[in-house]
Amino acid sequence: MNSIYQLITGVLLFCSLSGYMLFARTKLKLQTEFVPVFVFSAIGCAVYFFGLAGYLFPGSVILLVIGAILSGVFIYGIIDKKQYQQIRLSLFGVAFAIGSVYFFHGLFISRLIHYDNFSHWALVIKQMLSTNAFPDASSALIDFKNYPLGTSSFIYFFCRFTGNSQPVMLMAQGILIFSCFYAMFGIIEETKRFLLYAFLAAGCSLLSLFNVTIRITNLLVDFLLPVYALVLLAIAYRYQRNIKKACILMAPIAGLLMIVKNTGIIYGGVGFLFLLYLWIKNREKSLWKSGLMIIFSIGTAMIPYILWSWHVKVAFQGIKNKFDISAGNIQNVNGGKTPEEVRQIISLFLKSVFDITSRPTMGVIVFNIVAIISSIFAVTVLKKRWNLWKAVIALDLILMVYYLGILALYIFSMPTDEAMRLAGFERYASSIVVLFVGGLLLCATVDMEHSFYYKIGDMPAYRSYKSVESKIRYQEGIILCLVLAVTLLMSEYNGMMSIQGSYRNTLPYKVYTVTGDRWYLDGRTDENRYLFYASDTDSQVTDYYLQYIGKYMLYAPNVDGICAFYEENMMNLLSSYDYLVIVESDAPEKHLMKKYFHIPGQAGIYKIITAGDTLTLEPVS
Repeated sequence: MNSIYQLITGVLLFCSLSGYMLFARTKLKLQTEFVPVFVFSAIGCAVYFFGLAGYLFPGSVILLVIGAILSGVFIYGIIDKKQYQQIRLSLFGVAFAIGSVYFFHGLFISRLIHYDNFSHWALVIKQMLSTNAFPDASSALIDFKNYPLGTSSFIYFFCRFTGNSQPVMLMAQGILIFSCFYAMFGIIEETKRFLLYAFLAAGCSLLSLFNVTIRITNLLVDFLLPVYALVLLAIAYRYQRNIKKACILMAPIAGLLMIVKNTGIIYGGVGFLFLLYLWIKNREKSLWKSGLMIIFSIGTAMIPYILWSWHVKVAFQGIKNKFDISAGNIQNVNGGKTPEEVRQIISLFLKSVFDITSRPTMGVIVFNIVAIISSIFAVTVLKKRWNLWKAVIALDLILMVYYLGILALYIFSMPTDEAMRLAGFERYASSIVVLFVGGLLLCATVDMEHSFYYKIGDMPAYRSYKSVESKIRYQEGIILCLVLAVTLLMSEYNGMMSIQGSYRNTLPYKVYTVTGDRWYLDGRTDENRYLFYASDTDSQVTDYYLQYIGKYMLYAPNVDGICAFYEENMMNLLSSYDYLVIVESDAPEKHLMKKYFHIPGQAGIYKIITAGDTLTLEPVS
C-alpha cells in the first residue's frame, strides 16, 4: 500500500514540476534553459517560507496540488488546440538528457559516505521528513542549528512525495545541480552553432576535476554554491538588455543560493555585482527605472537570508552555534586565539594557498595562463578583442577577497582545534576555483560566439563559414570538445561507481548492517542511550564519525563511541547505557565479552540489563 501511495505521489510530483515549468516557459516567456533552475529555486524558497511559518507539510501539499493543476491545464490546452508541432527537441537537449539519466542512475544506486552527511546535511533532512518541521532549539539531534535550510527545503519537498531513502535525497540535490549546468548553456545566443555547446560541455565536464572532495554522491553544498553563482552570471549576461526579466529570474535563484550555506551570500553577491556592471556599462534610456528593478530584485533575494538570520537569533537564542562571529572576537585582534596560534594558522594557510601541487592552486595557475594566452592569440591571429582578459582580472580579485575571507573565518570564528588544521580548506578552495574556472569558460564561450566570420542567419547555413578550411576546423573542434567532454564525464562517473563499489568496506555500511536505517512515526526520537564499539581506524571514533553515523541510523541523540574497553571500569561504563552496539569486533573485545558475559562478542546490538549488582548483555535480534 505504501509503495502504491509513493508511486501516485511521485507521479503527481512529476506533473507538478512540469506544470510550473510550462507556466514559466509560456506565461513568463523565460528562456528554456533557465526554466528548471528558476522553478526549482522558487519551490525551494516557497517550502522554506512555509517551514519558517510552521506549515512545512501543508505548504508542500499546496505547492504540489497547484503545480499538478497547472500541468493539467497546459496539457489540456495542448490537446485541445492540437499544438503538438510546437514541441521540439534539440540535439543538445537530447544529449543533455541522456547524459543526465546516466548520472541519475549512478545517484540512484549510491549511498552516503562522507562525514558531513551524518553530522548535519542528511541528518537535518531526516529530521524534517520525520517531524514535518524545521529543527528547533529542542532538536537534540542537530548540533549545527545555524546552518541555513535552503537545499534541505527542496530535498524535503522532493522526498516527501517520492520516498525518504538516501538515493532519493541524492537525486533531489542532483536535480538542482544538473538544472544549473543546463542553465549555463543559456548564455549561448547562436543556438545553431553546435561547437559552442560542445566547448561549454567540455568546460562543464572539466569542473569535475575540482570537485573530487565534494562529489555529487553526497549532500554537501560546496559544489552547488559556485554552479548557482555561474547561473546568475549567465542570466545577467543573456538578459542584460532586458533587466526586468533578468531581475525576475535572479531573485528566487539568488534567494535560494543565499540560504544554501552561510557563505551563499558571497556567491549571490558576485552574480548581482555582474548585473550592476552590465547595467552601468549599457546605460539604457530607462537607466533609473532598470536600476530600481535591480535594487528590488536584490532586496527580494535577500529576504530568505534576512529571515533566516532573524530565525536563528530568536529561535536559537542562547545556543552557541558553530562559526558564530561575536563582536568580542572581531574586536580581539587574535579572535580569541594566542598570537602564536594565529601565526601558525596564517603560515599554514599561505602554504596551502600557494601549494602548486594542490588541485585548486594548479587550476588557478593553469587557467590564468590559458586565458592570457588565448586573449593574446585572439588579438594577434584572429584580430578580435576578447573580453577574457577582463574576466581574468575580475575573477582574480574575487579569488583574493574570498581567500582573505576564509583566513578571517579561521582566525575569528572557527574553533581553535579546527582552525589549526585548516578544517575544510580544500572544500572551500575547490568551491571558489569552480566559480573562477566556470566564469572564464562562460566568457570564453561568448568570445568564441562573437568571433565567427558570419552570424547564423546572415548567410545560408551551408555558407556560414569563411572558407572550406574554416568549416573543417569547426567540425574538428566539435569532435575534439565532445571527446574531451565524454572522457571527463566518464571519468567522473567511474569515480562515483568506484566509491560506491567500495561501500561495503565503509563505516556507514558496517553500522547499517548492525542497526539498519530507522524511521519513526510522528518524529519521535529514540531516547535510549547507546554505546558504540569499533576500532579507531582513521580516527573514526575520536573524531566522532562513528557517533554521527549512529545518530543518523538510529535516529537517537544519545550516542557515544569507544574503541577499547578498560577491564577495571567496563562494568561501570556499561551500566550507564541501555544498549551496546558492536560495529567492529576484535580479539580484546571478544575476550572480555566471553569472560564477563559469556557471549562471543560478534557485531550486533546487545541490550544491557542491570539487576542489582549483576549486569548482563542480551543480543537483540
